[in-house]
Amino acid sequence: MLPPNDSPSPNVVFIPGQIAKLRVNKQEPAYFAFASAPEDRELEVLVKRTIGASRALFDMQPGERVELLDVTGQGFDLGSQAGRDLIFVAMGTGVAPLRSALRHVLNRQQDFGELVVLYGARTPDDFCYRDETESWKIAGVELRQVVSQPDGHDWSGPTGYVQSLLDHVLPNLTSPVALVCGSREMIDQTRDRLQRMGFAPEAILTNY
Repeated sequence: MLPPNDSPSPNVVFIPGQIAKLRVNKQEPAYFAFASAPEDRELEVLVKRTIGASRALFDMQPGERVELLDVTGQGFDLGSQAGRDLIFVAMGTGVAPLRSALRHVLNRQQDFGELVVLYGARTPDDFCYRDETESWKIAGVELRQVVSQPDGHDWSGPTGYVQSLLDHVLPNLTSPVALVCGSREMIDQTRDRLQRMGFAPEAILTNY
């Protein structure tokens, strides 16, 4: 999405991890996490084709307009994490707000330590941004992926839930901060696991 040419303010101001309240063609408004970085010219959200605003967004044609009604959520306070190792823990479409944060961090990578992305999905086909993950690895990001339902798919990687990957990466990091996005259950389980592993509550960030 691009701001309209007649917009008095071409750039939408938001923090990585925040959520856009969008409306399309008089549909009921719906909430979508920003998937682009604040400094990106184009605004991106991750849309699952269902009903209502999601379906309307998915079916839009070039030149049609979307109303941005509000920007909500606390987002991720990345400015105070300078110098720290960052772990991005995402499940399913929860990767969208973490992609926003990761793109923002990669634009100032010298300000941060090691970057690790742990990404879980039900099946290999459910991974989003598959055309972009290779560029993350080229930039030095350690990417680990896991699927919970591998049967019937060509998958030789780890199986299970994304929080199980934490055991493999934490010993190699120094004073890391975790950014976590997914279902409420996944967030709670990941937070509990991280706290048992010694994370302070303030080192576990969620976007709402």
